[in-house]
Amino acid sequence: MCPTSFEQWLRDPKRRALVMGVLNVTPDSFSDGGRFAARDAAVAHAVAMVNAGASLIDVGGESTRPGSQPVAEEEQIRRVVPVIEEVKRRGVEVIVSIDTTRAAVAAAALHAGAHLVNDISAGRDDAGMLPLVAAHGVPVVLMHMKGTPATMQDNPTYDDVTRETIDFLRERVIAAERAGVAGHRILVDPGIGFGKTMTHNLELIRRQGELAILGRPVVIGTSRKGFIGRITNEPEPSRRLFGTAACVAWAVANGSAIVRVHDVVQMTQVVRMTEAIRLGV
Repeated sequence: MCPTSFEQWLRDPKRRALVMGVLNVTPDSFSDGGRFAARDAAVAHAVAMVNAGASLIDVGGESTRPGSQPVAEEEQIRRVVPVIEEVKRRGVEVIVSIDTTRAAVAAAALHAGAHLVNDISAGRDDAGMLPLVAAHGVPVVLMHMKGTPATMQDNPTYDDVTRETIDFLRERVIAAERAGVAGHRILVDPGIGFGKTMTHNLELIRRQGELAILGRPVVIGTSRKGFIGRITNEPEPSRRLFGTAACVAWAVANGSAIVRVHDVVQMTQVVRMTEAIRLGV
């Protein structure tokens, strides 16, 4: 997918769901830490995911697994920029997303050729992030998270997790618009696994359709996450394929616009089949 097509997709109320492939160029991500830390391995994996059906590639240089610690901006830039530059040099037709909470990292990635910013802090961690996004005229994903990756699983509590997530995202959408981000370029993510218990995750997924009240494309990331492992009794993240497939099918059937996944080959099939049932071939 090219940037022009993505812009058209963002404006299309009848849009079909897209697959976003995860590309962690980190040594310590929860599922595939270290496998794609080297530039050539990361680029090869990006190309493979695009060939398998990914319309977007989400490149991250900082693990945000529970308990993880922040990574310096300079190190994130060192990890992500060469990968983005090489993907661009090869002419791979894909929307490149930069997964960061730091404006300096996002700026370097956008300069290298990224097209979208995916900020798990929804612009709260760095006051420069939303103005940067607005100045570049690029889309942004705003995610809900309670706490930080280091603390988010320390007994998270809610009176109503879905309502509170929606209220938070509504406030962040307003903040982004006030910073100058065009409304149609704002996407929202309820943050499955980010400051939520297994019960919270399941309720958010079950009630995902309520996020439609925000009027924004919804991004869902459930791939290989711990709550799937607990439910399916599968401790190895890479073997949580069928549990992930169930979550992806439910998400698309209930209106998700983008699903963020590790297993692009299989999840592209799930998305296409679910969309064929929902909307026709």
